[in-house]
Order: sequence, then C-alpha cells, then structure tokens
Amino acid sequence: MPFTTTFADRLNNVETSAIRELFKLLGKPGIISFAGGFPDSAMFDVEGIREAVNTALTEEPGAALQYGATEGYQPLREQIASFMKGKGTQALAPEDLIVTTGSQQALDLLGKTLISPGDKVIVEGPTFLATIQCFRLYGAELITAPVDGEGVQPDALEKLIDQHKPKFVYLIPTFGNPSGAMLSQTRRQQVLEMAVRHNTLIVEDDPYGDLYFGEAPPPSLLALSASVPGSRELLVHCGSLSKVLSPGLRVGWMVGPAELLAKATMCKQFSDAHTSTFAQATAAHYLKAGRMPATLAKVRAVYAERATAMSVALRRELGDAISFVQPQGGLFVWARLTGADGKVADGGELAKRAIEKGVAFVPGAPFYASQPDRATLRLSFATVGVDKIEEGVGRLAQAL
Repeated sequence: MPFTTTFADRLNNVETSAIRELFKLLGKPGIISFAGGFPDSAMFDVEGIREAVNTALTEEPGAALQYGATEGYQPLREQIASFMKGKGTQALAPEDLIVTTGSQQALDLLGKTLISPGDKVIVEGPTFLATIQCFRLYGAELITAPVDGEGVQPDALEKLIDQHKPKFVYLIPTFGNPSGAMLSQTRRQQVLEMAVRHNTLIVEDDPYGDLYFGEAPPPSLLALSASVPGSRELLVHCGSLSKVLSPGLRVGWMVGPAELLAKATMCKQFSDAHTSTFAQATAAHYLKAGRMPATLAKVRAVYAERATAMSVALRRELGDAISFVQPQGGLFVWARLTGADGKVADGGELAKRAIEKGVAFVPGAPFYASQPDRATLRLSFATVGVDKIEEGVGRLAQAL
C-alpha cells in the first residue's frame, strides 16, 4: 500500500535546500567545487582532538559516556565562558549559556520558543539559508533588511523595526554567510541602541568571527552590550566550534536572557535530551589544553591565502563581469554578476553553465527571504587549494 499519511501543514512553508540539491550534481569526475560552506578537513587539529578524547576517557570516562544535563556539560560551559571572556565578553558565567548541538540547534530552539505562526522576524538580505528554512518552518513571516559591504544598514533596519514590530531581528554581523560582510563597530553600537529604543530582541549568530584575516574584527554585539545599558537583556548570542575546530563534534552554544534559556532548555529536552556528552567532554578538554590559539592562527593564514588567490583570479579572469567586496575573514566571496559586455548576469544560469565546465558554486537567490537578487552568487574558497582555485575560476570565466 502507498504511504498516504498527511504531513504537518508547517512543511508547506519550506523547500528542500538549494545547496543540498546542487550537491547531487557534483558527482561529475574532476569537478572543482566552490559550493560547500564547510571548513577544510585538512585544517582539523586531529592530534589535539585525539589528546582531548584520550584525556576525557582517562580522567572522567563515566561522565563522558553517560547521560548529561540538558543545559550542557558543566566543564564545557566553564571553558566556553572563559573562551568568550578572552574575546571581550565580560561578566559571562557558565549559567548564562546552554550548550547546543551545533549553532543550528540554537536557531531551531529560537524558532520553537519564540515564533508563533504569523510572527514577523527581520533577517538580512541575503542571510543563512538554513535560517530562512528554520524560521519559516515555525510559521514566521520574514522581513528582509538590506545589507552592504559593512553589513546591515542601520537606518533601513530601524525603519523596518518601527514598521513591523518584529518578534526579533536575526543578524550575522561578522563575515556573514553568504555575504561575508563585517558590521562596523559604529553600526554595531547603533544596532544595540535601537534594540533598547524599540525594546526589540536581537539574535547575533557568530560562527565565523574567529576566522579573520589581518586585524581582528570589532567586538561582538555581546561584548559591546556592556557599553549600551539595557541591551544585554535584549540580546541572544549563538556561537559554534564547527568552523574553527570540527563540525563533527556538533558543539555550539547560546547565550541569552535566563527566561529564554530556561524555555530553550525545556524544548531541547524534547529534541535530544542533551548534546553528546562525549563530544562536550572532548571539546572541554581541547579548550582547557590551550591549543585553540595555534589552531586559529593556522587556519586564518591558510584561508587568507585562498581568499586572496580567489579575489585576484576573479578580477583577472572575469574582470568587469563581476563585482565583490574583498573578504576580510570567513569562508566566502559574495559576488554579483554585472552583465558587462553582454555576459550572463543570472547566477542560476551561470551555475548550470559552470557545472558543464567542471566548476560549481551556489547561486545567490536562495539566500534571500524575499526579492532575491538573481545576479548574485556565493563562492567558497575554504576547501580548495590555490592551484585549484585559479583553475576553477578560469573554468568559471569560460562558462560566462
């Protein structure tokens, strides 16, 4: 008999990820992929992680292999609080955060605890594709705030807040996926001030902030909130070890008001009881061992070299047919086709042509909650060596 059960109405609000659909086309031999949004596995500190695993199994095997508290493994919460303090966040206690199964789960918990069908949520245009899918799954009406090379535009954002009275505003201020934009310190201050003026919750997603090239970015909204009275109570901060240590550990965290964390913890109990205690113990011992600074220095240098190589190649091979802002960190080049000299100006069309030439990237349209700019595209330099980057950009030029 065929399967005939009616699915939940909420599934009508979401579609299959355009990126996952694209991956189905990447089986062609010899293809060079700029499509992925993940770190290079060659950058993983396997030795350090192995030592952390061995320490966890030697010193506390019972705790590492047993059920744990939904809020998170206490030694890891302590290490995360210390890690955040090292980046300028003061007065952060372990009890001020919960551990999540990647920062993706933090977004899901926000959807579960805050969004009722029809609630308005402001997101950047463009923004993280999974955020669009997640918030829509819970029935949110997504409002798009414009972004430029310095991140979200505060004046436009404040007008949207005043007009729509959103449940919350979701931002990726530092090297956003996909925009790569870095919100300036002045704009960060303005965002916190408008949160207080309008009594509006701001969600700061920060999985890429440690992946900077050259000078460190401005302090996170969480760190800056100490200078804007009343803003800390209107701020949620989501962090992750996925891009800087290992996605496979699935360790993230959420900092927020106590009442919100309590509700999120309750919902997390229903989802997975707790994030893997084995993974949490491993992450705790890794952070405690003090290896993170050296790991970050290594990955920053490699990604910076690749970002430069891609930028130089794009300017050389595509010229006026493409425009983009030089990445200052993160994993991506966010670009826009100009249509110069009659060349293709649609990212989706170019993606199809590019696959035929043996190179892949992600068209930009799916990253918009509304009014997509179809001329845009996202290119990841993280997992491809310099030689392959140059070869891949050359193929991209042929596809134009």
